[in-house]
Amino acid sequence: MLTILFDGVAYGMLLFVLACGLAVTLGLMNFVNLAHGAFAMAGGYLTVVLMGSYGVSFYLCLPLAFLVTALLGAVFERTLYRHLYAKSHLEQVLFSIGLAFMAVSAVDYFMGARQQIVQLPPSLQGRVEILGAGIGVYRLFIIVVCALILIGLQLALTRTRFGSQLRAAVDDGRVARGLGINIGRVFALTFAVGSGLAGLGGALGAELLTLDPTFPLKFMIYFLIVVTVGGTTSITGPFLAALILGIADVAGKYYFPQLGAFIIYAVTVALLLWRPYGLISREGAR
Repeated sequence: MLTILFDGVAYGMLLFVLACGLAVTLGLMNFVNLAHGAFAMAGGYLTVVLMGSYGVSFYLCLPLAFLVTALLGAVFERTLYRHLYAKSHLEQVLFSIGLAFMAVSAVDYFMGARQQIVQLPPSLQGRVEILGAGIGVYRLFIIVVCALILIGLQLALTRTRFGSQLRAAVDDGRVARGLGINIGRVFALTFAVGSGLAGLGGALGAELLTLDPTFPLKFMIYFLIVVTVGGTTSITGPFLAALILGIADVAGKYYFPQLGAFIIYAVTVALLLWRPYGLISREGAR
């Protein structure tokens, strides 16, 4: 039971890192980016190429995946996404899902359709005994890294000048501009960080998740579930939603394998019926 709990927490933590960038862009920037999974896929494939072709350490691939996908996100934000901020959500959805399909086709053309395998370093292999349960070292590593990311995000959004500028830009853009805040730069940096976190999640999950060209489409629904169930007004909501859904998915597939993914969707429906605006949301938020 404890092993399933740890596996579920690790999976939930990974879902949070993969989805928190979407929570930021959707909740704080009010932009629907369904191509978010493409940045996660980019981080995973970058890790595969660097480790397989150039012998780069897995530990070094993680920050590189964040930096490269963050830079890629900044380029896309300045050249493409910023023109869609004032458009309707339907136009944003159509545009971003088109980018996701383009990314799938490009990766399939250059890397092939086969599933990619990441060989973890020996230090992350094996299991350790905790309270009598065998816990995978790699899953413990994921939990620690994702916990540090959560703490860093919370501090950045609540205790830094940039976090204050971002909240001001979202709450009232005209007033923020009047105070001298460069909203374009704030949004560009926010989008870059969200994309970088997706890339980092893709690198962390390259061994745990199925990495192939259809990755952005397969996990798009999971990202949306985490953000919708958790709410888009904070980071804490998606984090709690990811933990609940991760544990429910792992436990459901272990105890009721014949039901497949039914469990996670059932839990999603139940949570949305209970909290239709998300686990943590401002009163009246939509």
